[in-house]
Parts: sequence; C-alpha cells; structure tokens
Amino acid sequence: MLIGDIPRAAAARFGDKPAVIAPDRTLRFAELDGLADRFAAALAARGVAPGDRVTLYGENGWAWIIAYYGIARAGAVINPVNALLTDREVRFVMEDCGARTVVVSAVKAARLSDALADRPADMIVYGGSLPGTTGFEDLLAAAEPRPPPLADRSADGLSTICYTSGTTGYPKGAMLSHRAVCTNVRMTSVMHGRHESDVVVTALPCPHVYGNVVMNASVLTGATLVLFPSFEADAIVAAIVRHRATVFEGVPTMYHYLLQRPALAEADLSSLRLCTVGGQTMPVAAMRAVEARMGCPLIELWGMTELAGLGTTHPHAGPYRLGSIGVALPFVETRIADIDDPARTLGEGEVGELLVRGPIVMQGYYGRPEATAEAITADGWLRSGDLARRDTDGFIHIADRKKDVILTAGYNIYPAELERTIAAHPAVAMVAVVGIPDAVKGEVPRAFVVLKAGAAATEDDMLLHCRAELAPYKIPRSVRFVEDLPKTSTGKVLRRALRADSHPDA
Repeated sequence: MLIGDIPRAAAARFGDKPAVIAPDRTLRFAELDGLADRFAAALAARGVAPGDRVTLYGENGWAWIIAYYGIARAGAVINPVNALLTDREVRFVMEDCGARTVVVSAVKAARLSDALADRPADMIVYGGSLPGTTGFEDLLAAAEPRPPPLADRSADGLSTICYTSGTTGYPKGAMLSHRAVCTNVRMTSVMHGRHESDVVVTALPCPHVYGNVVMNASVLTGATLVLFPSFEADAIVAAIVRHRATVFEGVPTMYHYLLQRPALAEADLSSLRLCTVGGQTMPVAAMRAVEARMGCPLIELWGMTELAGLGTTHPHAGPYRLGSIGVALPFVETRIADIDDPARTLGEGEVGELLVRGPIVMQGYYGRPEATAEAITADGWLRSGDLARRDTDGFIHIADRKKDVILTAGYNIYPAELERTIAAHPAVAMVAVVGIPDAVKGEVPRAFVVLKAGAAATEDDMLLHCRAELAPYKIPRSVRFVEDLPKTSTGKVLRRALRADSHPDA
C-alpha cells in the first residue's frame, strides 16, 4: 500500500460515512478520495512530477488532509512542516529538500511569500487568498477528476521528508518510505483496536509524527476524525460529548489543561473507550487522575519522526502499565543496548540506549550520510538517543535522554539550534541552553549568556532576537546572564552542571 491508496481503500468501504469533521467543513470518505484525486491532477498540470518535493505548511484542517493525500497520489514527496515554524525556518527546509511548490495556509502565506521573494516558488494557499498566488479551492474546482497514472508504485519509494531538529543546530530531513508510514499506521491501528465505529477527537498537529499517524489511522480504519486546528480545552470537551467520541489523543499538556476545566467535571464522557498520550513522559499520578475523570484507560506511547510514528505502545485489549511506554509494535524489534557498545544488549532492569529495528525505520537523513551512519547501525538498528530499561514483564520504561533534547509540550527542542541563534546576537560571547522542569509543559528552555566585554543587553533583547528567528515554542522561557559557563577540561560546556544549578523559579 502507498499513502495515496489509504483514502481510496477507505472510500470503497465507507463511501458516504463522515471521514473528517473540521470546524468549517465535513468530508465524507468518497469526497475525500475524489478531492485528493483532483488535487493530484492539479499538481501534475502545474508541472509537479513524481519525486518532486512539495512543502505542506499550515494549520490542521480539511484542506491540509486533501493536500497531503493529493501530493502522495501525484507521486510527489510530501514535506510536512510544523505550522509553528517561522518563515525563515520554512525557507531553510524548502531549500534543503529542494521543494519548489508549497501548499500554505492563508495565515502563513504573506510572511512566507516575503521570505521567498528572491526564491520563486509556486504557492497554493488554503483558507483564504493572497495576491499573486493560487487559491486551493479554485484549483480543485478547475482540476481534472483524475491524475495521470503513475509508472512507479513501489512501497519502498520515498514518500515523505519530515524535518526534525538536529544536534548541529540545523534541522535534518528524515526520509520515510511508503512502507514505513503505512506499516506504522496499520500496526498502530491494531495495537489500539481502531475500527469503523470509532470517533476520534484530536488537536494534534497533522505535520507532527504523532498527529500524522492519528490522521492516517483514522482514515485507514474508517473512523470519523474530529479535527481541531488548535487545542482549546472547552471545545475539545464539547466535541467529545456532541460526537459521542470513543477516542481522544493528546500530549500531557493537553490533559493538564483539560483536568483544570469545570466543563470536564460536568461532561458525559461515557462514550470514551480509550485515550492515548505521547510526546513526553507524564507523571503516573497525573495519568491516574485522567483515567478517573475520563473513565477509560490512558495508553502511553513512544515514537520518533525517524520511525514514521510510534515505536512502542500498549495493546488496547491487553495489560498496560502506567509510566511505561509499552512494548514494540508488531513486526518491530526493540532492545536496550550498552551506551558505549551498541552491539551489546543489556539485561532486565539495566539502563541503556533504546534501539529499534524493522520496516518503520527511516531510510536515512536527506543529504546527510554522516548523520545517517551515526543514527543507524550497520545491521539496521536505529539509535533513539533515549535511555530506557525493560522490566521483568517486558514493558519498556524511559529513564532519561542521552541527547540534550528538550521536550516541551510534546515538541523537540535542540539546544544547539537555540544556541546558534542566540550566538548571532552582536552582544553575545558565549551561550548555553538547557531544559528546566515545568509543571505544565514538562520542560522549557533556559539560556545562559556570557556577554562580550563592554557589551550590554537585557533579557528582553535576547528574547526579541529569538522571536525573529525561531518558532514560538522554541523561545527560551528565561535568560540568565553569567560571567562564565562551566566546562570540562577539553572546553565542552557542562550542561548537567547548569541544570543542577538552575531552579525553575530562579
């Protein structure tokens, strides 16, 4: 199966059943399939050839889903981009993967158009209009009902390039085959017992690997997806009640806000059979509070962009353990390896690096063979960078992170990217960024800055500089000015020492 086949197979089985319920439009399965065909035909008519990259940048919505499947059905490579990224970040991604066509929301279009002024791109705008661009709905209306047939339909072909922040400070494009994405969607559906009677409510961003698998699994199994462009707690509660939702999927921050809302305490949530949580670890006490109020199991999961979605979770009908990320998906292997010798597998209870192997592993990082060789061993094991242990019952528990990645509300933030940005400020001599605990978001970034001799700058200066360059979720929560940074004998900054000395309220 190819990604473009998912809505076609669903349309054949479920026809006029509602597939996607968005704030401004409801799509039935047959309609979703037909519009994906039209968009694929429109892309082909505009010169998009099989293998070309098409960037998809914007908020959740029915148009985003049509574009996603239409790009795949045209044989092009989908480049889904986090809607929170700045126009400059999107430009870097487009240049890196070679995208010349971008499907963008009206909210993002004007700034992106300015950022691409010296780099012409074919811009297709949904949810509004912008002079000099093509309207998404106008394009659909004028398109042929069927795209040209594709000569190459290999499941092992490149389907998607998803960018994940890199330890060098620059994003890296994880190359995913059709087989990887479709296998992950199928196995996730099996593990979570997805079926056509499900009604799934979510505000997870579709470009994010977690939200993407939720979207694809809903379409594949014939479930109705109630999709929000952003998270609003009261609106989510109302949707669960109104649509008699059976599944809610979110990150810990969403559950935190839901539990604070009086509407949740008064709502009839008896239709729910399952909630899922991923993106970052969640305290067991908080998980129990969610289960008590939602009246259903809260199933934890773990995944990576490099795995096309989930790597582990709990089976919906089997035992599950709060505080554990579960077990491997079917047809996927996991093992806990010695940090210094990944060929050596550790025993029960020992903490090491979590490695994953199977058909869901990425093909590599686009244009970065050295980074690919570091991430994937010669015998096909993906090094996750997460430290974990396996208990006596086989459940995996995340212990810590080998990498310096900061997890904030389900998003990955790499200190090197923030450090590179802050270091460009003319007053900065040295900078280090670490994550500090946050009751709502799990962690937030804090920057430690050493100013150049004679230079002056304030915290507001640093934050204003960051806002011009970085997505909002990456902006440091606070900036501390210090005389020097703690270092090893070789001059490497001791992030651990900064964390130890950095109280959240300090």
